Amino acid sequence: MSRKLIAVSLTATLMGGTTFAETPQVAVDIAPVHSLVARVMEGVSTPDLIVQPGASPHEYSLRPSEAAALQNADLVFWIGPDLTPWLTETIETLAPDADVTALLEADGTIELEFRESALFEVHDHGDEEDHDDHGDEAHDDHDDHGDEEAGHDDHGNEEAGHEGHDHGAHDPHAWLSPQNAMIWMNVIAGQLSAADPDNAGAYFANAAAGRAEIESLIGEVNATLDPVRDGQFIVFHDAYQYFETDFDFPASGAISIGDASDPSPARIAEIQGRIAEEGIECVLAEPQFNPGLVATVLDGTEAKTGILDPLGSDLEPGSALYPQLIRNLSTALAGCM
Repeated sequence: MSRKLIAVSLTATLMGGTTFAETPQVAVDIAPVHSLVARVMEGVSTPDLIVQPGASPHEYSLRPSEAAALQNADLVFWIGPDLTPWLTETIETLAPDADVTALLEADGTIELEFRESALFEVHDHGDEEDHDDHGDEAHDDHDDHGDEEAGHDDHGNEEAGHEGHDHGAHDPHAWLSPQNAMIWMNVIAGQLSAADPDNAGAYFANAAAGRAEIESLIGEVNATLDPVRDGQFIVFHDAYQYFETDFDFPASGAISIGDASDPSPARIAEIQGRIAEEGIECVLAEPQFNPGLVATVLDGTEAKTGILDPLGSDLEPGSALYPQLIRNLSTALAGCM
């Protein structure tokens, strides 16, 4: 940290003898987390964004400017290796002296396990309130899904071929929980204050204001979703369960396990069966991925479609992105219903 916090040289000395310290250089992995960090740093400095909006965080080639941002970083905030495994070695190589915070590992973070079946209740362990107790043991049981899901013969092969999304014990899309966002704002303020005590008051005041804004946002989202809570919807890939859990509005299934592989014909057939049997009103696509898959699932049904974007790829990076991202999820869902 000390390599960045240096006095501004002769110019400052000549301006009345006052010495000013540089604020820490901060690099952040994805736009929603960057937004939270930018809110905490508001009025002090601006963090650098590593993975640009619209790009998949699971695999990404750094631009020279992004590599430079990591090299210059005093602090790095990221979700962690479950979301961007490629970034682990990159951080170690480019920012070996930086203070690195993996937010998925931060104290108090709500963590949820992956749901890997097409129809989520099949993967329900029955004691959702104690997510962390499942651990790796629950994933040792995944081979049994073939017996549980009659006719779903391709499920095992689909998971085995799920390259590029070899995940850990927990779903990394945790930023879609506003509860987590509020917890992380405190974590971010604490890390920044330790590195830059002169601005600690500003960091913690910004974090408090940001949390209050998210509290208000939660009420707004609940009001948006209340009229359609009896409806059912299917998502493109299983990235939204943190949002679903926070707002008590569960999806009925996902077309794809993740965003790194196409679903098998058997999985698509399962989803189509669910839509037909239960009268699913809405199937939600994502802007980054194949719209043809959604069209295939919708074929022969009366379900409507909409678009959910878990990364806010069409939003301007900055402190306003996170609340708008969450707001957009609720309005897109309600509009589709």
